[in-house]
Amino acid sequence: MFESLAERLGGVFDRLTRQGALSAEDVSAALREVRVALLEADVALPVVRDFIRRVQSKATGAAVLKSVTPGQMVVKIVHDELVAILRGEGDPGRLKIDSPPAPVLMVGLQGSGKTTTTAKLARRLKEREGKRVLMASLDTNRPAAMEQLAILGAQIGVDTLPIVPAETPVQIARRAKTQAMLGGYDVLMLDTAGRLHIDAALMAEVAAVRDLVQPRETLLVVDALTGQDAVNVAREFEAKVGITGVILTRMDGDARGGAALSMRAITGKPIRFVGVGEKTDALEVFDPVRVAGRILGMGDIVALVEKAQATLEAEQAERMLKRFEKGLFTMNDLKAQLEQMLKMGGLQQVMGLMPGLGRMSKAMESAGLDDRMLRRQIALINAMTKEERRNPAILNASRKKRIARGAGLDVAELNRLLKMHRQMADMMKQLGRAGLLKQAMRSMFGKGVDPAALERELAQAAGTAQAQGKAALTQAPGAKGLPPLPGGGLLGPGLGAARQPGRGLPAGLSGLFGKRK
Repeated sequence: MFESLAERLGGVFDRLTRQGALSAEDVSAALREVRVALLEADVALPVVRDFIRRVQSKATGAAVLKSVTPGQMVVKIVHDELVAILRGEGDPGRLKIDSPPAPVLMVGLQGSGKTTTTAKLARRLKEREGKRVLMASLDTNRPAAMEQLAILGAQIGVDTLPIVPAETPVQIARRAKTQAMLGGYDVLMLDTAGRLHIDAALMAEVAAVRDLVQPRETLLVVDALTGQDAVNVAREFEAKVGITGVILTRMDGDARGGAALSMRAITGKPIRFVGVGEKTDALEVFDPVRVAGRILGMGDIVALVEKAQATLEAEQAERMLKRFEKGLFTMNDLKAQLEQMLKMGGLQQVMGLMPGLGRMSKAMESAGLDDRMLRRQIALINAMTKEERRNPAILNASRKKRIARGAGLDVAELNRLLKMHRQMADMMKQLGRAGLLKQAMRSMFGKGVDPAALERELAQAAGTAQAQGKAALTQAPGAKGLPPLPGGGLLGPGLGAARQPGRGLPAGLSGLFGKRK
């Protein structure tokens, strides 16, 4: 979502960090470009003015301009101010559901994704917090709205209130509240009706339901593609209904991201969650530090680890680790890593979470480095016999022709795959002997993820991989192999490619840039 904004800001900060010394004029010129980039990203004008004023007052001080790395200090200041704009009070993912059945009111305009988001949030509460959830649709206007929520509830295993025709929203809310109390539910989620625009009837209906159920949380669902108008919608609902938080949907789309930056600053209400896909598990907690890191091209290592944890069991990772430490890395292991990357969202999404690689996605796509390439490599491995997968060294010219023909590809592509496998096998063996894979796995599958400790271990692993000269972004003609993935490679090798010349990282920031040479 923040691709265009990150690209613009990345170009500005690249020029800053390449300069050995900065003057006040250099900083002012850079901030003018930042201002234009934010305005083009649909950030509200008052937010941009306040942001630039705060950054300029800190970035033109003597401590910055006379520091050893002034460009990096400016990047750090911008990062900190972005976090300050986005940060709310407390944990954004912690809802007030302390008194069962705790009512949660979902409000918003029509087409913003309220019904799907209601199901996403219900699934999250059920699976991650072990809550018993009852969902009820109060939308008596949109055709099949109640049936849609019932179908989603059946898909995720969450109960929904039985449909009774000809009831008003207030009557449905009263029946849902009684059902939640009698059924022993922890959370009652009410999906209200939307309109094409804000009107008095909509607000009166929502206010009547609010007065009846006294919700612990009133969450406004806003489509991120609506741009600056999303802020106006939030302001209206806050004034007439009262909201406790915001959920932004379609954050995986091509919206420019201004709504996310403006929402917290103007309404004073925190962004709780963001929808990042159509499936019912595509709901993430809005973490301001990690979002700011993505905007500035620093990646999001914690999100990468969480995706790896969700797609790989600890026991499976332990078995793979023992094999890697012995120098055993077969074609089956490579296939497992390629499939894991697809499960984690594909090559583009994984690269976007790695520090410094987000802005390379367009170049990668134009070079043909996408999920289709991963599937072609998997097809080549599937065309091999069991013995060939265990021992690729036995592949001679005739075997290679047979495999390439079976996968419908060229022998040259198979040769690149074999070269990538050899490089990764050597790297795994070296890092396994150094104990770096075991350290990274301990951080990943321990109790929670400690970003600081994890990044120290990953930086050490990345440095080792760089010293060997065998870490690379992906496999292409003339390029080296795909980096080992989190879980299989345990985030260790391959991250050396995440470093960018001239892009250092100040202490205390999330990322893996390392020190400037």
